[in-house]
Amino acid sequence: MTVDSTQISHHIKVEHLWKVFGNNPMSAMAPENAGKSRSEIQSEFNQVVALRDVSFDVKKGETFVVMGLSGSGKSTLVRCLIRLIETTSGSIFVEEEDVTSLSERELRDFRRTKISMVFQNFGLLPHRNVMDNACYGLEVKGISRLERYEKAQKMLDLVGLNGWEDSRVSQLSGGMQQRVGLARALAVEPEILLMDEPFSGLDPLIRRQMRSELAELQKEIKKTMVFITHDLDEAVTVGDRIAIMRDGEIIQMGTPEEIILNPVDDFVTEFTEDVSKERVLNVSAVSVDPDLIWTHSQDLTKLKDDLNTAGAQHVAFVNESGNSLGVLMRNDIEQIASSEELDHMLRESSPAILNSSNVRPAILKLANSETPVPVVDSQKKLLGVITQSSILKSLAE
Repeated sequence: MTVDSTQISHHIKVEHLWKVFGNNPMSAMAPENAGKSRSEIQSEFNQVVALRDVSFDVKKGETFVVMGLSGSGKSTLVRCLIRLIETTSGSIFVEEEDVTSLSERELRDFRRTKISMVFQNFGLLPHRNVMDNACYGLEVKGISRLERYEKAQKMLDLVGLNGWEDSRVSQLSGGMQQRVGLARALAVEPEILLMDEPFSGLDPLIRRQMRSELAELQKEIKKTMVFITHDLDEAVTVGDRIAIMRDGEIIQMGTPEEIILNPVDDFVTEFTEDVSKERVLNVSAVSVDPDLIWTHSQDLTKLKDDLNTAGAQHVAFVNESGNSLGVLMRNDIEQIASSEELDHMLRESSPAILNSSNVRPAILKLANSETPVPVVDSQKKLLGVITQSSILKSLAE
């Protein structure tokens, strides 16, 4: 039966994945040992549990970050996805195809057509120039010289290496070499991109630049991406969701906001303590109801009466359709003498911010003004406001 890929909610689905190194892996996986730690199993059975009952899924076009300290199992996991390391048990589905059951020929085709990998050490061929490195995967696929050069050139342009095609890779900086590796991975037009700590060997400044560039590039290419890192700043910058691993297990999984604001245990708390909440806070998380919502077409005198009755310190104005027109403070409204003056003040008021946005722009606005910032949806409907108080309360929690 042919499966309609548009009906599948995941692009990658991993179910109950185990990888045990040793000559008797079943002893480590036995139900009676479920409560034993990795070190206890290694001491008692001489088996090393690299992955322990790992399950997750990745949506199409999502950047899924797997992070953890050295030895947590993250690199073993990404290698299992492409069967560079064979699993002990469990399933790895790409759409509805179980990668663990592929024959050698099917696996070779899968690696050539559906998935590409970017490594920490770049993996470039030193005797080839930039162009020939970028089109190497296409050469392996048997693509003609003209066609593979055209495709590789597009990817080199995309990653900012136009003009470097004839250079030897030894002449490039670490960041530029990693761009070559990324161009090579993208040139074969994979459905999935696996990135195993691709920036960890770079200088800190170049590393920050590369992860920001990758986040911007992903907005354009929209590849399904599994990104491995031990750096939470990196995970927050590039990731839609993050899975934190420890001793071969996923101990928490969620959006950057969920991970940082609601750590499940002391380990995750310590792991995330150096990341400022404002990096991940979503506008919707700090939005509150306005003191008073007022439809612009209503009488100005009645507005002032209702302002006093409600004891409101600010008013959020909307049109008849509920679209935000702006927010004004009580003192300003009390000085307004005409509808024309009200219209002018609303035009000069702070523009609304999308509920899906990061909270940083609102913080900058409220640092210079106590007037709340209106929060809207994609249709510009008023959803709430952000106040100095609501932001401080959220950051302090």
